[in-house]
Amino acid sequence: MQEYLDIFLRRSYLKHYDELHKRRPTVDEAEIWIGQNHADYGLLVSPRFVNGHWENDKSEIRSFKPKYWTIGHVLQTGLVIPDKDKRITFTTANDYLNFFEHSMVRGTASPHQRAIAELYVEYVKAADAPKDVPLLLPELRYDGRVPKHKYRLDFAVIDPATMDKVGFELSPWSTHGKLTGVKTKTQKEVNEEASANFDKEMSKHKDFFRKHGVFALIYTDVDLKSPEVIFGDIEKYLAKKSGAKQLSFKFVKDYFK
Repeated sequence: MQEYLDIFLRRSYLKHYDELHKRRPTVDEAEIWIGQNHADYGLLVSPRFVNGHWENDKSEIRSFKPKYWTIGHVLQTGLVIPDKDKRITFTTANDYLNFFEHSMVRGTASPHQRAIAELYVEYVKAADAPKDVPLLLPELRYDGRVPKHKYRLDFAVIDPATMDKVGFELSPWSTHGKLTGVKTKTQKEVNEEASANFDKEMSKHKDFFRKHGVFALIYTDVDLKSPEVIFGDIEKYLAKKSGAKQLSFKFVKDYFK
């Protein structure tokens, strides 16, 4: 009897391993919005269109089959169009990668973001299991689908097993700190303007952490000269493996003592 029960429990556990082990996103975590203004898209876990808006079917979040926030995820759900009952769907990983690189990232006009996108595409194509690779989310929106929002992060990755989030911000001086008209300003005015710019940039990252739990790595001009090095940091999160918890069957043995 003990041996039979032990085998039954082990088989049952292995059969439902993903359901028992994998952390599910909360309702709030199960909806993210990415992209620039007027070119934004929603990625949900169990999307349905209700009363003119997209939402998750809460009852289906737990039973979602693909790994959350991976290539397989977006192949399953597609990207939803805000306030319209329309989706952009993808049949293969290559379909999504083409859209990611040539539509979503190309529109940013940032050579630095395009360089990182190219490296990500190469990484996914070379992967043994492309569908299990976490998404490199472009232009993660701070206020979700709200048209006017405070911030966007250049890129972000969400761990499929833990839901931990990390952002990657590419911050060249020309767009994130450069001051204009300094010849007509006093040194005090220049310092105050520079300080205000710095405070604004840092507020963005503090707010992202407080609202969404996103830590962000920031790359400046020196870093941006070597996109491969930056992608090396990103790759650590794409390839991150979460340790599986070992189920103890000691209670079975104790029961038969």
